[in-house]
Amino acid sequence: MKSIIRAAFLSLFVFFVSSCATVAPAPSAQRSVLLVSIDGFRPDYLGRGNTPNLDRIASDGVRAEWMNPSFPTLTFPNHYTIVTGLRPDHHGIVHNTMSDAELGPFSLGNREAVSNIKWWIGEPIWVAAEAAGMKSASMFWPGSEAKHPSEWRAWDEKYPYEDRVNTVVAWLQEPMGKRPRFATLYFDYVDHEAHSSGPFSDKTISEIKRVDASIGDLFAKMSSNGSLAYTDVIIVSDHGMAPVPPTHGVVVDDMVSREWAKAITIGQVVTFAPNAGFESQARAKLLGKHDHYECWDKGSLPARFHYGTSPRIPAIVCLMETGWDAVTRESMAKRIEGGVTRGSHGFDPASPEMHAMFIAVGPDFRSGTVIPAFDNVDVYPLLRQLLGLPAEKRDGSIDSLRGALK
Repeated sequence: MKSIIRAAFLSLFVFFVSSCATVAPAPSAQRSVLLVSIDGFRPDYLGRGNTPNLDRIASDGVRAEWMNPSFPTLTFPNHYTIVTGLRPDHHGIVHNTMSDAELGPFSLGNREAVSNIKWWIGEPIWVAAEAAGMKSASMFWPGSEAKHPSEWRAWDEKYPYEDRVNTVVAWLQEPMGKRPRFATLYFDYVDHEAHSSGPFSDKTISEIKRVDASIGDLFAKMSSNGSLAYTDVIIVSDHGMAPVPPTHGVVVDDMVSREWAKAITIGQVVTFAPNAGFESQARAKLLGKHDHYECWDKGSLPARFHYGTSPRIPAIVCLMETGWDAVTRESMAKRIEGGVTRGSHGFDPASPEMHAMFIAVGPDFRSGTVIPAFDNVDVYPLLRQLLGLPAEKRDGSIDSLRGALK
């Protein structure tokens, strides 16, 4: 029965897409924008036979060759960059894990910190929209629990995909004046599974298929209730995912003595705070190129990273070679014993494995268009233009996306 219902929805979606060219679009002042994120979704997941819905949307709308994530290529920094147009160095979410002299520690699981507005610098797009009188809504997005729109949901990883879709569909079918002009939707399980079993494992492919089915469900229901005709839908990911073999690890304690420096973050972007009286020893040991990683003083990072001025960034920043993690000795032993190739992100944004996805379809977007790669800070000025908000100087530019618009 479920397969019959799914097929019916898919047929309805296909009918809408094939006939949308003949449907008069709603006036721009009545349109909505839906921003969808699929965490950890590599752009080369498309076109492999696992994503028929996303492939169809990409073919009928606009697809970027890829989207460049910001440094570091981690979940919270890049999601907040997309909705603020600010690099992590400027919006304050410099890592998934960090510390502030006034606010203390921050981590993804620290709900008190995540909901504290003081961590989140800069105005996200939903705040700008509501200031202009446009209702906004968020079905999960980093930053929305601190600077939340009028309609929002607190993060709940157990909240089913179907319920997430149904909630957003209900929001967007509200009459003018009640429905959000801007909304977000977030899917997370591709990222979770790719971390556990690798970016191309059977389990990860199953999650790719599941999220694609949810996207098909979303479009079919929006087509059925008419909201697709007046909604611009943008589907992005925050970063990609690289395979990490079980032996591809560097033990953090072997990078520098604990007596000389404290490791603030580990993983792919490894940061250290030298201990008082041992600054010269820590720098002599860490700075420069090593097997599988390189370290810099925070003020001397490569300019293309746009990173190093925030006071929340520790004094020394190390970047692992793509496909290598910095871990504890205990974790390294468990990885070798387990023998599983896992997945990681956080590496150099220029690495193809870190590339993010961008797809857009709707009344304001061209059809059947492929655009060159661009930086994810450029999504924010695009959102402002779609919502009719005046341009605002941030770190991105609309120029790279003008070719996507009618």
